[in-house]
Amino acid sequence: MKLNACIESIGLIGPGLPDWPHAADILAGHAPYVSERTVLPPPAALPSAERRRTGPVVRTALAVGHEAVAASGRDATTLASVFAASGGDGQNCHAICEMLAGDDRQLSPTRFHNSVHNAPAGYWSIAARARATSNVLCAYDGSFAAGLLESLCQVAVDGVPSLLVAYDTEYPEPLHTVRPIADAFGVALVLAPLAADGTPPHGLAHIEAKLTDAPATTLAAPELEALRASNPAARALPLLEAIAARRAASVVIDYLPETRVRIDLSFGDTPTERTS
Repeated sequence: MKLNACIESIGLIGPGLPDWPHAADILAGHAPYVSERTVLPPPAALPSAERRRTGPVVRTALAVGHEAVAASGRDATTLASVFAASGGDGQNCHAICEMLAGDDRQLSPTRFHNSVHNAPAGYWSIAARARATSNVLCAYDGSFAAGLLESLCQVAVDGVPSLLVAYDTEYPEPLHTVRPIADAFGVALVLAPLAADGTPPHGLAHIEAKLTDAPATTLAAPELEALRASNPAARALPLLEAIAARRAASVVIDYLPETRVRIDLSFGDTPTERTS
């Protein structure tokens, strides 16, 4: 079984990367990259009570999810989804640990339900009124690749479009010392089955994924490479760079310690070239 799909649209947010159109210009070399703190928009689609309870991890996931779905023109209520992150809400986890280490250990229900790993998927179902299948997974630094494989399996097996949302946010000290994620980064892809007759995709790119032991693809720009290495969700950047430049290529994404994911990209009839 081939794991392939058409990438119809992208959502992105990160340090100095406010959305996919701006990020695409930077990744394609049309604009300089200036690293700035990630500015997370409030999740306007949520009711006010839920909106007040959200932290950075939920705001990151919802921002890129909404951008990708809006760009695809698909109905979010019927779109299957995969949410992938290496951890949960680091700031909320820090607050819970502080509370449990003190004398007053009365944990609020909001703190508790925001601490679970599938909280962003739950908030997405409320914000987007999504009722389709939703899977949530974690694979440490390989979480983006694991999420991509899961989404591609949905597309291949079920023959339906799939929304992939990958995200990670910073941890306060002392957790930051052992998990030094400095800022929020999120990326979302709407993936769809290829046409049955094999005609070129009408979306941004056609991708096919397979496992490999080749080293992960790095970025030439030092600032962007530092970002790629510093946030698990940003491991998607080599793939996004090739899409932004409309460059047929094979890129390798971090996955397991001894195994990575090779992604072959093509654009219509453009031949694929290997890059690393």
